[in-house]
Amino acid sequence: MHAYVAEEFTDAERTVLRRYFTNLDGPVFALVNLPEVVKGALFARYSRATKSLRRLFLDEFVEDLDLTGDATVDATVGVGRADELYHRIFFEYGDDSVAQLGGVHLACEQASNLLTKVLERGRLMSYLEQSTRYLGYDRRLANGHYRFYRDHDLLESRYGARYVGEMDRMFDTYASLLRQMTEWLTIRFPKTPQDTDFVYRQAIRAKALDAVRGLLPASALSNLGVYGSGQAFESLLLRMRAHPLPEVNHYASLMQHELEKVIPSFLKRLDVAERGGRWVTYLAETRRRTTDLLAEWTGDLPASTEAPAVRLVTFDPEGERRVLEAIVFERSRASSADAERIVAELDSSQRARLMATYVGDRSNRRHRPGRAFEHTTYQFELTTDYGAFRDLQRHRLASTEWQPLTVDLGYDVPDVVAEAGLEQRYVESLDHSAALYHELATPFPVQSQYAVALAFKIRYRIAMNAREAMHVIELRSSPQGHPSYRRVAHDIARLIRDDAHHHLIADAIQFVDFSDTDLERLEAERRAERTRLQRNQ
Repeated sequence: MHAYVAEEFTDAERTVLRRYFTNLDGPVFALVNLPEVVKGALFARYSRATKSLRRLFLDEFVEDLDLTGDATVDATVGVGRADELYHRIFFEYGDDSVAQLGGVHLACEQASNLLTKVLERGRLMSYLEQSTRYLGYDRRLANGHYRFYRDHDLLESRYGARYVGEMDRMFDTYASLLRQMTEWLTIRFPKTPQDTDFVYRQAIRAKALDAVRGLLPASALSNLGVYGSGQAFESLLLRMRAHPLPEVNHYASLMQHELEKVIPSFLKRLDVAERGGRWVTYLAETRRRTTDLLAEWTGDLPASTEAPAVRLVTFDPEGERRVLEAIVFERSRASSADAERIVAELDSSQRARLMATYVGDRSNRRHRPGRAFEHTTYQFELTTDYGAFRDLQRHRLASTEWQPLTVDLGYDVPDVVAEAGLEQRYVESLDHSAALYHELATPFPVQSQYAVALAFKIRYRIAMNAREAMHVIELRSSPQGHPSYRRVAHDIARLIRDDAHHHLIADAIQFVDFSDTDLERLEAERRAERTRLQRNQ
């Protein structure tokens, strides 16, 4: 399998790290013997750092910890006694709720973009992924290789040299265009006196990274922090074992090995033939048989390539009425029948008043109304570049299904790339990506996705209730957002108002931002600078 590039630590550093990390040499490891607030802060910092988590811990966190005391403390001390207790309650008696009480912060490093989407699918887990918006992929790993996944079977095949060569070419082009884009942006958007050099450089670099991230292949490696309960990890590992991508299967083994060091009882059912074994077989078989059946029925169906970026597939025409009925039910003693009758008797102005009163005075987007907004749902079909999909797929309360990544749906060239005169090289790189994908598609139908650049489009569906739609629209339309998913947020907002005709709900979505902006991250960097200055006063 893909060779992990281990980091070098001094003996003194290893002595410190050994107390807080379950291993020092592998890509998957758990954090132990640390306050929860430290773990959370470490993962938050992780998402915007080029360093590995262990190096980040040494450089930025160790000095804030009390390292006095018994330096021989093992990272897994106490697990044996806890294992006995949980084994009796959880494994013998099957009380799944106990598995929700033990949580683990797990670092997953050098994972491909395909793998990160599998890791981030669990609804009851928390994630922070290394961002292509802040970190460049022009730097190589310690072994001199670019940061892309090298599938063992693919490399051992006659396509191995071609694969590595094309990946290197794609990263070379990315690095070259990133440099040229940065230079062009500094001319196109000169620094103003109100901004410091640091704020200006950060905004320019974010814009440049946004512009060229579509050139990165899905094989590009990322670091990911995951927090979840024992039950959530068990479910994740079962799904990973049944997945057709070898990288996912291999990573499941690495994760289980590390998790067993800290929550062993929660994972015991994984290796029981009649429990985890049968479950994995069920997941794999239903996937395979459903795929085969649909191939039989739709084998001659041509792939649909013409589709709007966002289409409202289904919605409830009575959705606003159902929300109002839920408000009456929740905030009074009315039965469901009473609530229906009360709402039915309200005129349009009274309905608007009830909705506005329930929503209240929202002073910022984080002030959201209650669960009554969950009583109507929308289903959208989206066709966007894979980069936008990466960001939208992470919304855990939405139900998202996606098709395999291909090059069949085409790609868009960012306007700023064309304005900078870099369109030809951008397109040439994508054409190489498409040619490699087509060459790999038959011998490696699953691994061929690694060759697809993030600029290529993927088709997926997202179902969400009105409360989640409010969150997605207002978050993803903010000026500092990436242009590709800002357009999606704008379209969803318009469809709710104009196609679903849910005007009262649309009016409640007050913080959708339709403004145009040149340097998306500039204002956010200014705010961060003001916060830093206030903190240091």
